[in-house]
Amino acid sequence: MAETEVPQNPLIPPIPEFVIGLIAFAIVFFFLWKKLLPSINKVLEERREAIEGGIEKAEAAQQEAADVLQQYKDQLSEARHEAARLRAEAQEQGAALIAEMRAEGQRQREEIIAAGHSQIDADRKQAAATLRQDVGKLATDLAGKLVGESLEDHARQSRVIDRFLDGLEETAEAEANVNGAAR
Repeated sequence: MAETEVPQNPLIPPIPEFVIGLIAFAIVFFFLWKKLLPSINKVLEERREAIEGGIEKAEAAQQEAADVLQQYKDQLSEARHEAARLRAEAQEQGAALIAEMRAEGQRQREEIIAAGHSQIDADRKQAAATLRQDVGKLATDLAGKLVGESLEDHARQSRVIDRFLDGLEETAEAEANVNGAAR
């Protein structure tokens, strides 16, 4: 018998083992197809939905970020325009304030000059009156010594002094006119 037997191919199993293996494979395949495959499909479906939901959320977040960026740009542009308007307004107010302060300074300067002129005129008049009295007293004393009599009469003394000073003023004015005409 050994001679008639064909040597068996190691890659081909014997038929009873093949049938048992096929039945075992069918049982395992059926178990995997009924129990494990739905669980795997369910997990894959959930994962696909999570990925699609994540993509949708990412797109929504990206759109929201773009909206917020546009709002920020709009607000920044508006703030720049407002700042430019405020700067222009401040410059106008500053220019108006400077003009007002210059006018006030000019007015105060003119008041001070007018007050100075008034004070100078008053001081000059007071000095002229004091000088007139002093010159009159000296002239009266000198005239009294020259004449040899007292000129203590007040009315006479005032008339003499006034005539003397008027003569001096006329002489000074005539000399000033002559000097002014010579130039």
